[in-house]
Amino acid sequence: MTALSNIPQQAVLPLGAYDREQLERDARRADQRLLMADFDGAGDKSAVLDRIARRFALPEHFGRNLDALYDCITDLEPVADTEQPGFVVILQDLPDTASFDAEQRGALLDVFRDAADYFFDHNIAFRVFYSVAGRA
Repeated sequence: MTALSNIPQQAVLPLGAYDREQLERDARRADQRLLMADFDGAGDKSAVLDRIARRFALPEHFGRNLDALYDCITDLEPVADTEQPGFVVILQDLPDTASFDAEQRGALLDVFRDAADYFFDHNIAFRVFYSVAGRA
């Protein structure tokens, strides 16, 4: 049994309740595609979207806005030929700045929640874990 066994297949949850390294190991053990981005030093929406684009290897045509992020995320493919296809996404240290406040973080996380709904409809696990810089 892994930590993922007790987590709904579609979820957006605070990372603080889980051991990040254990989640990474469990994702690899379960053949889940692991997508990780650390936002240390990112201070605004543009920097956050740039970091996601690089770390998730989004296509060059990614429009650097939330609608485009949703489109690109839902175009991602899970690891091929797995018994239970899915993703584990770790967003570590999202900024907590005047240029990326709680409202903007909420809008970003809503994109991931909407993507979770999309993947639910396609029977693909999509678990997102996030933390905010400066918070335990």
